[in-house]
Amino acid sequence: MKLISLVVLGYFLSISTLFSQDLNKMAINKAEKIEKKVIEWRRYFHEHPELSNREFNTAEKIAEHLKGLGLEVKAGVAHTGVIGLLKGDEDGPVVALRADIDGLPVTERNDLPYKSEVVAEYNGQKTGVMHACGHDTHIAILMGVAEVLSSMRDELNGTVKFIFQPAEEGPPPSEKGGASLMVEEGALTNPNVDVIFGLHIAAGTLLGQISYKSGGFMAASDRFEVKVKGKQAHGSTPWASIDPIAVSTQIINSLQYIISRNAELTKEAAVITVGMIQAGVRYNIIPEEARFVGTIRTLDMEMQKMIHEKIKTTAKNIGEIAGAEVTVEIVNNAPLTYNSPELTQQMIPSLKKASTNVQSVKAVTGAEDFSYFQEKVPGLYFFVGAKPESEPYIQPLNGHHTPDFILDEAAMLTGVKAMLNLTLDFMEMNK
Repeated sequence: MKLISLVVLGYFLSISTLFSQDLNKMAINKAEKIEKKVIEWRRYFHEHPELSNREFNTAEKIAEHLKGLGLEVKAGVAHTGVIGLLKGDEDGPVVALRADIDGLPVTERNDLPYKSEVVAEYNGQKTGVMHACGHDTHIAILMGVAEVLSSMRDELNGTVKFIFQPAEEGPPPSEKGGASLMVEEGALTNPNVDVIFGLHIAAGTLLGQISYKSGGFMAASDRFEVKVKGKQAHGSTPWASIDPIAVSTQIINSLQYIISRNAELTKEAAVITVGMIQAGVRYNIIPEEARFVGTIRTLDMEMQKMIHEKIKTTAKNIGEIAGAEVTVEIVNNAPLTYNSPELTQQMIPSLKKASTNVQSVKAVTGAEDFSYFQEKVPGLYFFVGAKPESEPYIQPLNGHHTPDFILDEAAMLTGVKAMLNLTLDFMEMNK
């Protein structure tokens, strides 16, 4: 009797597996049929980029598309975010899929028929606006996934939550935004999300390659600001001053000592970079104050804590020796992007259905605020290679966040397939 039961169970499991495979094939076939639409959507958003927390037109176009698919749509989340809810016919897990939607204050140099000519104000200056990091592809990919899955509503064992997130590049000064605000405003609740998947296009990685890493994948990003108050004097009498510029240069040089002599770099990488320094108004006046701002990138929480403490101690001690008053402020921009090891291992076969080139890679010191979602629910974040291999796409030496950023749009279909496989397979595994 027991043997018969096992045979029957095996039969039904086999039928279930075949059904799941058929479902994936159906989804992939549908994705291939709308590839041109996905490319058209991407080109529209590329030509009409908007800065963080100002993605009004972008959000309107996304919401219009989702409503047209019959999804429940909530707009205005975290200022300009859009959430679409697709409920399948059968009960099952809630799977969230996320795409970021903001552009950058970069003036495009590419000669494309859909080149961005948009100009906006950023930090009080006029600047071009460009999707110089590929968020336009992320929007189009997720819109394509939504179109495919909404046409398969009857076969879905669960619910899909499509999260279109603004301000991944960081909200304007004095404003809140991005993934942290979306979480705060309930993006992962009502219904409660069980798992979240996200991707990033990678213009420097081989076309179609999917790259991932279990555990810490992308660095925590912290912003630090150091203010040095000294004593003003004429440039001809520096001995009458407490020179905040000289003190600042000593601090900046010493910050690299923290990386080279205090950070255990064989364990994980770490970076301290000063990106801005401000001081003085005239060549022959030693100013009273100087200020410099930079970023800290870490892949280990203990190392992150140590670097924060060392920056504060180093800056204040150097200031004290020189007789200057030094203040240090460190603000977290994004936590460590941490891929759940269990979830990653479980979903590798799904990624391999989307690409014949799936690679586990080393961690990178770039940062992603997708990490705020991963702090709340298990998540998997991965890269999709889009390095141009032929005309008219010629990959320049510089890549993301540059005026010459360009990618091969053929990569987007790989992204759509990966998101579809992850969603359908996770639902099948957890129905």
